[in-house]
Amino acid sequence: MMAFKRNWWIPLLFTLVGLAVDAQIIERTRPVEWNGLVKGGRFMDRFLPIPVNGPLTSDTWGAKEVIPRYIDNGLEDNEWSYWGGNAIKDNKGIYHLFVCRWPESAEKGHMAWPDSEVVHATATNSLGPYTVQQTIGKGHNPELFKLNDGRYVIYVYKGYYISDSINGPWVFSRFKFDRRGRNVHDGLSNLTFAKRENGSYLMICRGGGVWVSQTGLSPWYQITQNSAYPPVEGRFEDPVVWKTNVQYHMIVNDWYGRIAYYLRSKDGINWKVEPGEAYMPGIVKYTDGTKEDWFKYERIKMLQDEYGRATQAHFAVIDTIKWNDLANDNHSSKHICIPLTVGRLMTVVDNSKINDYTKTIQVKIKGEDGFNPHTDIKLESLRLGAAEKVNYGGGSQLIDSRIDGDDLILTFDAQDNGITEDNFAIKLLGETTRGDLLFAYARLPWVNYLPSALSARMPQVNMNNGKVSLSVEVQNFGQQRSCEAKLVVLEDSKSGSVELASGIINPMEPYEKIVIDLPVDNKIDNGIRHLTVQIKNGNETVEVIKGEVLVSK
Repeated sequence: MMAFKRNWWIPLLFTLVGLAVDAQIIERTRPVEWNGLVKGGRFMDRFLPIPVNGPLTSDTWGAKEVIPRYIDNGLEDNEWSYWGGNAIKDNKGIYHLFVCRWPESAEKGHMAWPDSEVVHATATNSLGPYTVQQTIGKGHNPELFKLNDGRYVIYVYKGYYISDSINGPWVFSRFKFDRRGRNVHDGLSNLTFAKRENGSYLMICRGGGVWVSQTGLSPWYQITQNSAYPPVEGRFEDPVVWKTNVQYHMIVNDWYGRIAYYLRSKDGINWKVEPGEAYMPGIVKYTDGTKEDWFKYERIKMLQDEYGRATQAHFAVIDTIKWNDLANDNHSSKHICIPLTVGRLMTVVDNSKINDYTKTIQVKIKGEDGFNPHTDIKLESLRLGAAEKVNYGGGSQLIDSRIDGDDLILTFDAQDNGITEDNFAIKLLGETTRGDLLFAYARLPWVNYLPSALSARMPQVNMNNGKVSLSVEVQNFGQQRSCEAKLVVLEDSKSGSVELASGIINPMEPYEKIVIDLPVDNKIDNGIRHLTVQIKNGNETVEVIKGEVLVSK
C-alpha cells in the first residue's frame, strides 16, 4: 500500500482554491466621471512617500515585486505573519500598535488566521519599526479605542479585551448586540468604532450597518437597515470609521476589485460617497523612489491627531494571493505604515447661510506647528466650495487674503461654490508653495451636526376584545432632544401599500425609549404580514424599516 504523508491534501486544496480565487479577482471598470478629478479630488491623492528609515534589503521574504524593501517600516519578521491593527500615541510620545499574528510555519499557511493572537508592539517613530512587547491573547481583526473613563478596549472578532492601562493586564469579554429587527449585513465581524460628540460610540459592521452604544461596551443597537456603503457592485469588507473636528469619515474595501471607497458624514448615520479611489495596489513608495508593489492591501486603520485628523494609514499587506502563502515559504504578510497629507484647520467666518445671493465667502486658515498659512499656501491655486465642485477643479476663486495673527483670512467670490442643502461641509483645495497637496474642510455654521435619530422596532400585534392594535417601540439614538414626529405603519402587498395605523411621537431625550400603541384602522388578515414602519419629520421621512410580523386572531 502506498504511504501518504499526513495532511498531504492541504497544498493541493490551497492550489485549487487559489485558482478559484484568481478567477474571482475582478478589475472593476473605473467610472468615466472619475477621469475629471483634479489632484486632491480623491482620497488616494493624500498618500505620501514614506521617509527612508533603516537599511534597504533583499535578504528577506517576499515576491520580486516587494524586493528590495525597507523592513523597518511597520512590523514584520521571518517568524510571524502579521495582519491588521491600529496604533495610538501616548502622552510620553510612544506609539502603541495592537496587531494580530500567526506563525509563518503554521501548517495552513495564511489560512491559519483563525488561530491568530493579538500582540502589543511599541515604537518611538510612528512609522516603525515596532517591537512586540507582550501577547494579549487569541483574536483577529483587532481595533483599539479608548472609553470615556480612561479604560482601553481592543475589539477582536467575537469579543474584546479591556484594561485600565495601555500596558494591561487585559481581560476578555463579549459585546452584546441587539439587531432590533434589522439585517446584520454580512455578519458581525470587521467592526470599526468612533467616539461621538456626547461621549457615546458609533460602530460600523462589515456589511455597512450603523450601530450605537451609549458606553462603548454594550449593548450595541443597530439603527439602520440599509448598508451605508456605495450603491455599486462590490464585495465590501474592512471598513474603517474615524471622526474629526468637522465630520465623520469612512473607507471600505471592495475585496474582489482591490479598490476602496471613501465616504463622509455629518452624523455617522447618513453617508455621502466621494468619487475616486480611496486606495488600491501601488500606493507604497519611498522618498528615495523605492517602490513596493504589494499584491493586496486590507484592514486599513488610521493614526489620528488631537483633532481626529488622519495622519497615517496602517495596512495589512501581502505579497501574493492569500491561498498561495503556505507554511515556511517565501510569502508572508506584514503591517505597513504610510504617511498622509493632513487636512488644514479651517472655519467659516460668516455664519450667514450661503445661497444664490451670497457675494463672498470668508474662511480662516489656522496656523499650526510646521504650517504657516502666511507663507506656505499657493494662493492662486485655491478653490472653495462643495466637494462636488472643487474635486473637479471648480468652485469659488480667491479675491483677497489678510493676516489675522498666526492665521490667514481668505475671501472668495462665492461664484460656482456649489453649496446646496445636501452639503454639510465646505472644502478648500489647492497646493502649497512647494507644490504639495493642500486641502481643508470646514463645518457650515447653519447645519445641525447633532440631529436626533429616532428609530423604531417592528410592531408587536395585540388583540383586545377582538380589536387589533400595534405596539411600536421608538428610541432616540441621536445626541439631542428630538422634535415631535409622526409614526406610520403600512402593510405591503403586490398591489401596493395600505396605511394600517399612525400616531404622534412626542419629543424624546437622547436614548429615551417609549412604546406607542396604535389602533389598527384597516382590516389586517391572519398570517405573515409584510409591514413598513416610517418615521416622518414634517414632509421628510427620516427612517424606514421593513419586516414581517405574525398576525394570529
